Amino acid sequence: MSNFNAANEIQDLQYFGEFGGVNPSISDSSTYTFLSAKTMFDTFEGNADGCYLYSRHSSPMNLYLSQALARMENTEAANVTASGMGAITSVLMQLCKSGDHIISSRTIYGGTYAFLKNFLPPFRIETSFVDISNFESVENAIRPETKIIYCESVSNPLLEVADLKRLSEICRKYGLKLVVDNTFSPLSISPVLSGADVVIHSLTKFINGSSDTVGGVYCGSQEFINDTKNVNTGACMLLGPTMDSLRASSILKNLRTLHIRMKQHSHNALYLAERFEEDGLKVSYPGLPSHKNHKLMKSMMHEEYGFGGLLTLDAGTTAKANELMEMMQRENLGYLAVSLGFYKTLFSCSGSSTSSEIPEDERTAMGISDGLIRFSIGLDHDIKRTYEKMRECMLKTGILSHKTISIS
Repeated sequence: MSNFNAANEIQDLQYFGEFGGVNPSISDSSTYTFLSAKTMFDTFEGNADGCYLYSRHSSPMNLYLSQALARMENTEAANVTASGMGAITSVLMQLCKSGDHIISSRTIYGGTYAFLKNFLPPFRIETSFVDISNFESVENAIRPETKIIYCESVSNPLLEVADLKRLSEICRKYGLKLVVDNTFSPLSISPVLSGADVVIHSLTKFINGSSDTVGGVYCGSQEFINDTKNVNTGACMLLGPTMDSLRASSILKNLRTLHIRMKQHSHNALYLAERFEEDGLKVSYPGLPSHKNHKLMKSMMHEEYGFGGLLTLDAGTTAKANELMEMMQRENLGYLAVSLGFYKTLFSCSGSSTSSEIPEDERTAMGISDGLIRFSIGLDHDIKRTYEKMRECMLKTGILSHKTISIS
């Protein structure tokens, strides 16, 4: 053996402690080798446990992350994808075929709305958008070809809370699947415990928490996850929204601090919501007793993680909302940006950003006003100081009046 080859072999060896590294090793390969052609064939057919063939099928790091997320959501299995929309579209395309029908909450993420409203109809898959809290409307919308009731546990951007137990009862009554996007309330709400069949997350948001990665996951039964990865008929397998192993590793590391971060996001959001409400502002937050779904969320949630890190504030007009957000950004109170779950507060005017795919008349009917600001509250240590600086910005822009301001 030449010195060159010997040196390369030594470099290829990986040394571990007796039990391995504290972080799983990343398999940075798109394809995997076999000792025999028969094992390759068996793996391709899904009959060789523990063997990997090609990273679009599966990879070790993606499997580690999927297993952790399935455990978090109390499901048998999960599968990670390259984006939240990759998870949503894979699930819907797996459960629905040409001629099928979906019932969806009318207040959902704009990208999901656009997929249901604009993309699916040419494939003869129709969607009825309903007030998900009106159970009579939900049942009246059911047709013989209905396959799914789709909702968000806490809706984007209005923060309406879905009664998952009631919806799951309707699904069982009519033989439907309840699919729930739980992006806004990881750990706080466990949809499967309330009867959901499939739980979806955009990992881009709170679960990753550092706004440096796009990803998604869907969690469900082992049978359903296997169906989506079937080489002949699996929606995720054939549409190909595969997560990169390096990204999966990054998210898995951040997942370990999710429980700490969610408590702080929730603590800060509740503090600001209470102060804003005392000041007479039009604020919505599920943790406020004045929120129409406060008792409902309290009945479903794990209280130690709080009511989540999102709140909305109605500034009245788009111009006022923009003026306030720009001033808060100049004062280093957060960033004028879409998305959520970052360590720094993020704010955007929903009607002209994350809900812009929804036509204006429908946004108005839903209650998404022109001046509605969605806040993703950050991990600020001194939230009282943050509130005081935000209050100054609101006074300067005229959103808050000296006459109504509270004494703190």
